[in-house]
Amino acid sequence: MDKKVVLITGTNSGFGWLTANSVAALGHKVYATMRDIDGKNADQAKALAQVEHVTVLDVSLTDENSVKNAIDTIIAAEGTIDVLVNNAGIAMFGVAESATPADLQRMFDVNVIAPWRLMKLALPFMRKQSEGLIINVSSGWGRFAAPFSAVYSASKFALEGLSEGLHYESRPLGVDVAIIQPGAFPTEMSQKVQFGSDTSVVDDYKAIAEFPDKMFGAIGQMFETAKPNPQDVADAVVNLINLPKGQRPLRTVVDSSTGEIIEAANKAVKVEYGKVLTAFGMKELLA
Repeated sequence: MDKKVVLITGTNSGFGWLTANSVAALGHKVYATMRDIDGKNADQAKALAQVEHVTVLDVSLTDENSVKNAIDTIIAAEGTIDVLVNNAGIAMFGVAESATPADLQRMFDVNVIAPWRLMKLALPFMRKQSEGLIINVSSGWGRFAAPFSAVYSASKFALEGLSEGLHYESRPLGVDVAIIQPGAFPTEMSQKVQFGSDTSVVDDYKAIAEFPDKMFGAIGQMFETAKPNPQDVADAVVNLINLPKGQRPLRTVVDSSTGEIIEAANKAVKVEYGKVLTAFGMKELLA
């Protein structure tokens, strides 16, 4: 197996941490990004930097210069980037109306614009070598917009839209774009959920105030029954890297609880999507 240069974002915890370790264990050169490696993430950065084949980079994904400096560092050392894993993300919960425009801006800055910024910088090197892989970590809520997660879902819908269109544009050039759709997992991200800033409207939603607790209760029951393992997401990344160029699926569902529902929706949409491309004279891009 050829050793690849792999850039992974959001590696201080959760899926990113597990993915960085799993990919490095195969001998690939991993550049693991996180924020504030001399401050709040100092311990995580130090531990990950001790893993063979891993280099930790301090990157603020919403800062254009910070991201460009990271890419320049990788290119100076390796000459290219073979795989980009856009894993970093933030979540928001609560009634949709409580979200302000600034809240949406913050959500989209991290979950949509930051991944696109990295894709835009990595693609020229991938196109030049006629080979590359971009993996964008979305969510099951990137297929369905759940009540109380509308803003988060909107950002994941946007990420999936970028990924889906780019998948068909870049594949003829030798670059694969793939989406991973995790379900609910017990990771640190669930402990860092943000809420809408406009709390003045919350009391007006008392009629449905019981449903968030019902949702969390259902998720807790899923955790007890299905015991979802975050390592499964890291394994899905590894599997996509290992698959031959051009044979990687657009979407991979990683969800032991409700994954069958997401899979069914994906399959149904794929059929209709094919009809749309055919109708607009782009049938060849499906091959």
